[in-house]
Amino acid sequence: MKSDIRVCSAWRDRHERPVYTLDATCPDCGADAVNSAPAPFDPADPYGKYRRALKRRERE
Repeated sequence: MKSDIRVCSAWRDRHERPVYTLDATCPDCGADAVNSAPAPFDPADPYGKYRRALKRRERE
């Protein structure tokens, strides 16, 4: 799921704290805004099948 809330990509260099927006650019400095939420999982996760198997075992 992609979040509509974005954060300024250059906030560490240009701002004291993160600047959140719904636009594609930062309202204060004009830098690009990026998705603020991390991905829920990594598709290339080498241990994913083991975690899913463990969850199935715990449900039974």
